[in-house]
Amino acid sequence: QVHLVESGGGLVQPGGSLRLSCAASGINFKLHPVAWYRQAPGKQRELVARILSDHSTIYTDSVKGRFTISRDNIYYRVYLQMNSVSAEDTAVYVCHTRYRAQDYWGRGTQVTVSS
Repeated sequence: QVHLVESGGGLVQPGGSLRLSCAASGINFKLHPVAWYRQAPGKQRELVARILSDHSTIYTDSVKGRFTISRDNIYYRVYLQMNSVSAEDTAVYVCHTRYRAQDYWGRGTQVTVSS
C-alpha cells in the first residue's frame, strides 16, 4: 500500500520561507515522479512542481524562482522549499505520485501566508 504523508505547513508571513516534506512508503520511491499540488479555497487544484526519478524538475510559472522541489531517494522524501511567499500561495499543499497506473495522494498540509 502506497502512503504519502505531508508535513511542514503552517502560518508564515509574506516574504517568508517554509519547507514542506512528503514522506513516501510502499513504493520503490526513486523510480517514480513525485509532485506537489495545491488547492486554494474556491479554486481548482493546480500543479506546483514535479520532480522525476532523474531529479529533473518542472514548475508552474507562478512559483518559478521562488520554490524548489527536491528529493531524497535514500529516505524516501520529497521537499518543497518555498521562499518569498505571498498571500496567493495560501493553499492546502498535497503530495502526489503515480504507481502502476494509479494515482496516490497524501492528505495535504495547510500553508497560510498572512501578516
